[in-house]
Amino acid sequence: MLIRHLPHKSIDKKQWDQIISSASNGLIYAMSWYLDIVAPKWEALVSDDYSFIFPITVKRKYNLPYIVQPPLSQQLGIFSNKEVPVDVIRLFIQKLPSYSYELNLNEHNHLPGLIGEPNYILDMGKTYKEISNNYSKNTVRNIDKAKKINLKIIDNINCESFISFYEKTSKTYKAIDCECLEKLIMAGLKHKEIKLISVYNSSDEMIAALCYTEFNRRITYLVPVSNETGKQAFAMFYLVDQIIQREAAKDKILDFEGSKIEGIARFYKGFGAKNHPYYILKKLRPSFLVGRI
Repeated sequence: MLIRHLPHKSIDKKQWDQIISSASNGLIYAMSWYLDIVAPKWEALVSDDYSFIFPITVKRKYNLPYIVQPPLSQQLGIFSNKEVPVDVIRLFIQKLPSYSYELNLNEHNHLPGLIGEPNYILDMGKTYKEISNNYSKNTVRNIDKAKKINLKIIDNINCESFISFYEKTSKTYKAIDCECLEKLIMAGLKHKEIKLISVYNSSDEMIAALCYTEFNRRITYLVPVSNETGKQAFAMFYLVDQIIQREAAKDKILDFEGSKIEGIARFYKGFGAKNHPYYILKKLRPSFLVGRI
């Protein structure tokens, strides 16, 4: 198999997006508009017939290339409409244009020996009753508490409101600057692949919000934000339950993204989500190259 390395200017983005959209393992993180924001000047490895493609998120320091996982992009790796065999994965890794990399390969890029990282996914193909019957007792209890205090869901809040709430509240994703996040949201809204939803209390105050993506049949829980009032009101339990009610019995999945933090993982698993790990690929990273895009 011939594998070509394409610099950013040589990538046909229309063709690229068509391939990602039709790939059996296609993810929104690999769409060209998404990569343009989180990893400007990204490059690519492609097979000669374009049946396998691999976005390369390259940075340079002292004119040396190194590859790292970009922010807000849990998994990348090789995308295809076909099964991705081990020998193809190894061929692409050999062609990476750097001696230093740390990447997250998607769950369909399983290479023996790689470390698996947790990622929790809920199948939405069942009825709401069937899905909620698998909620943990703690999840049911917290949703019931939230219902008693008259929370309300507001759809399609604007980007400015979300970013303002995020800046005031969030202690996560500190490697992400709000300018990057705002650009991503604005582009996602334009492409109709990012949505913003919020929870308000009876005093008409926003207490929780979620930036999530909808791409193909995958809903991705991208950036959740909850202030102290929201946490005490179990607002995020209420919000996720509302999304599940809306999307149940559809051919979709809810991708919570993963976490090793026990409390966060318990939250995801409490809705019945199952672990579908992705894989970490690493090679020597000298200390002077350590950093994120």
